[in-house]
Amino acid sequence: MLIASALILATLAGYTLLCMASPFGTCRKCDGIGARLTLNRAGKVKRVKPCRRCHGQGKRLRVGRRLHNQSREIHRAGSR
Repeated sequence: MLIASALILATLAGYTLLCMASPFGTCRKCDGIGARLTLNRAGKVKRVKPCRRCHGQGKRLRVGRRLHNQSREIHRAGSR
């Protein structure tokens, strides 16, 4: 039980450090390219359009960083 708790805490600490050091990760929808390819029935590229998830940037804000930003905003609003 103690080892499992220590592993969970170590994992959370590692993810927190990752979110602080690199708040943006690559987009999973377009694999960081920033564009989606539309194929026709023959398998040829029909057109290229920007990714809807990352808006063509190829990067997205990590979930942990989004939670951190939201908690800071709530704290800032409550302490005014």
